[in-house]
Amino acid sequence: MDPATWRTYLVTQSSHSAGRDTPTVVSAALAGGVDVVQLREKGTDARRRYRLGGRLRELTESAGVPLVVNDRIDLAAAVDADGVHLGQSDLPIEVARDRLGPDAVIGRSASTVEEAEAAEVAGADYLGVGAVYGTESKDVADAKDGIGPERVGTVANAVDIPVIGIGGVDAENATSVVDAGAAGVAVISAITAADDPQAAAGTIGEVVADAR
Repeated sequence: MDPATWRTYLVTQSSHSAGRDTPTVVSAALAGGVDVVQLREKGTDARRRYRLGGRLRELTESAGVPLVVNDRIDLAAAVDADGVHLGQSDLPIEVARDRLGPDAVIGRSASTVEEAEAAEVAGADYLGVGAVYGTESKDVADAKDGIGPERVGTVANAVDIPVIGIGGVDAENATSVVDAGAAGVAVISAITAADDPQAAAGTIGEVVADAR
């Protein structure tokens, strides 16, 4: 499980899934070739996320794809996820490593070189850098919204761990993110809200593969 090999990173959010349930979208995206799935589902209570996480664990395990849980170290452990993705205001990376073990994959959100370097020192396995083009799927401070591919490149050049670009990324602009230095791209609406999530996932994966 090497984040440097991830091309397309699906982040789930049922409120951006065109009325479809998350397992349906994830099944289609897995068929389209996504390399990792993050259980996000902001606005959903912990019990429902736990049940959903169990279903996504079955789907991702069957597909041989890692499952990462957003924010919640306890939930990641409860559903036997492969790791956790932590925001800047979440628990420290060291705590996640202690709770989840040495083999867990731990990501950290970053939008500046300082945040990225601190995450690397703390033991993060990869960085989610953005929001690259601005996003309506997440609440992001203005200073961190629409940082552009140039910032992605600056961060990627400052660290030795893989960078995943996130925020407004789709098939039309993913090439610029990868050209700047990202290993891959994380996507919510460009897959979850697509008419055909399987085809959307496949197209974005092909764009990233070509850019790499």
